Amino acid sequence: MIIGKKLRVLVVDDTIVYRKAVSDVLAEIPGVEVVGVAHNGKIAMSKITSLKPDLLTLDIEMPVMNGIEVLAELQQNYPDTGAVMVSTLTVDGGEMTMKALELGAFDFILKPTATNAEESKRQLKQNLTPIIREFKLSRNAPSLLRKKGLLTKSTGKVLRKKSDPKKTPHHPAGRNRPAIVPGVVKGKAEIVTIGISTGGPNALTQMLPMLPGNIGVPIVVVQHMPPVFTKSLAASLDAKCALSIKEGQDREAIQPNTVYIAPGGKQMKLVASADGSNRQIKITNDPPENSCRPSADYLFRSVADYYVGRTTAVIMTGMGSDGTKGLEVLKQKGATIIAQNEETCVVFGMPKAPIERGLADIIAPLNKIADEIVKTIR
Repeated sequence: MIIGKKLRVLVVDDTIVYRKAVSDVLAEIPGVEVVGVAHNGKIAMSKITSLKPDLLTLDIEMPVMNGIEVLAELQQNYPDTGAVMVSTLTVDGGEMTMKALELGAFDFILKPTATNAEESKRQLKQNLTPIIREFKLSRNAPSLLRKKGLLTKSTGKVLRKKSDPKKTPHHPAGRNRPAIVPGVVKGKAEIVTIGISTGGPNALTQMLPMLPGNIGVPIVVVQHMPPVFTKSLAASLDAKCALSIKEGQDREAIQPNTVYIAPGGKQMKLVASADGSNRQIKITNDPPENSCRPSADYLFRSVADYYVGRTTAVIMTGMGSDGTKGLEVLKQKGATIIAQNEETCVVFGMPKAPIERGLADIIAPLNKIADEIVKTIR
């Protein structure tokens, strides 16, 4: 963790307008020092030795040396320097951002789309400030580049709650856990639902390939991302997994052995099909929840409606607390809840509240989550 000292940031962008805008926003964040700027990756690399930044804000698309090439060199020669990517909302931008996250970038923000300078700065500040704050606090952020695979290779223990519904051994707050609805019978899971955010693309890249292609149930996922990027994420994951992975589509009947990722900028939920016997996806423009669209809470509630006692819900690395309220509903309806442990989260926000409230039946490191999912199904 980078606590108690100023976070040293080098701003790298080929456009002077964005270099100044990002620098101005960073200068207003307490505990942050902008140590320099660079207008391409090659110049940035030449400045790292003397400036010793903790973090680069790194434009994806630049001449001479782009953001991906900079990340590869950081990984090789400066693995203690982190990176937050600055991307464009395009197909190419989405694909390059997925690659950057796989290479160990902490997170990304989009370049503002506003034409007004003040509005652009407001958007930048709103998006960048929480990421910088979480980078400073994260135990894993400074080592993501150095320890590629660190989070998968973790040998952390799997913790299971005791049967006492009023208390969990490690988390006394568990006594506030919502009671299971009377008459709910808990059985083998017939669906898996996942909520995930910061650090998610890399975590999913490591976890989903561990699941068998014949798992026998559908998997529905909310990963906090903007439009276009979720499609790039699905394509990237599909190439690595035995399961079929795609972006969810409106009125699409869910099938076993398929992972459906909620499209960025939309809400995704499950509804009954016309004949009432099957379940299908509904994509909506309903308002954000927890400032998120897609929102895990929104998806989780709908799963709880249709799979009483037959759901496995997984909450993983991410900022904020999206998913907690939805997990409370799922818990009342007999779901098995798996939470990623703190040691393997890039950001512990999303699993933290459910664990502290005693909602999690299982607390597992990233490399054990797939096995725990399978155990709830078979």
